Amino acid sequence: MAPGRVALFRSASRILEALPERVEVGVAEAVARTVGPRSAKAASLADNLRPVLDPDGPVDADLLELFVRRGFESYGRYWAEGAKLPGVAGEEVVRRFVIAEGLEHLEAARDAGRGMIVALPHVGSWDWGGALLARIGLPMWAVAERLEPPELFEWFTKKREAMGIHVVPLDEHATGTLAGVLRAGGVVGLLCDRDLEGNGIEVDFFNRRVTLPGGPATLALRTGAPILVAACYSGPGRDHHAVVLAPIVAERTGARLREDVTRVTQRVADGLASLIRRAPEQWHVLPARFD
Repeated sequence: MAPGRVALFRSASRILEALPERVEVGVAEAVARTVGPRSAKAASLADNLRPVLDPDGPVDADLLELFVRRGFESYGRYWAEGAKLPGVAGEEVVRRFVIAEGLEHLEAARDAGRGMIVALPHVGSWDWGGALLARIGLPMWAVAERLEPPELFEWFTKKREAMGIHVVPLDEHATGTLAGVLRAGGVVGLLCDRDLEGNGIEVDFFNRRVTLPGGPATLALRTGAPILVAACYSGPGRDHHAVVLAPIVAERTGARLREDVTRVTQRVADGLASLIRRAPEQWHVLPARFD
């Protein structure tokens, strides 16, 4: 069963890579736009989008339906473009970023030599963002859950490496590895708008109380690396644009570490929310986020 699963992923990837990009993306968007709103995930996506569109609610039903449909369409584009990305030349990746707000923050963090933590929401195409960083001399290290079978995780890792993204397995050694990357002046990219392990920090997020991972804040406080909240959006057209917010400098206040982690994580949450609001339909979080 396991070898068949790996072969399926490899075959699907080869087919997608062989298709012309406009065909590939168009098909993926059409399928996702048609199938997604009828799926079991439609209700949870709608629930996730309500507080983004209007934290105080209620949200017009037709408007919400439109954003759900656009959300699935954007999700289809994400997968199609991600499949194509390993074969895209470096200069093409850079050329396709027609807008890049806040790159000066990346440059300043690089020049300071203390490393940087790029805190990302599941918005647009974060893989393209990682590929851009690699092409401008800031290759990113990212954490990924181990997949079963191991051959599938190895295949996934090789694909990310081809994009210029180094993968660190999510295990007991991950934090130490990432701290070492930061102390060496490297870049750590963390998707942090979902608390996958269920042991995160409680914050206010779109006027709702949720938990977010405390990892970015903890790493920043321990290493002195700044946190740069950023997003990579799809569009305009076939291109992309990136936004990097001003750095969050995490400093100890003399209180307990947990209190500092909570304070810094709330600032990260505020930055993530501001970026998600720019393009709610590109927020690719399908499981229920606000219980």
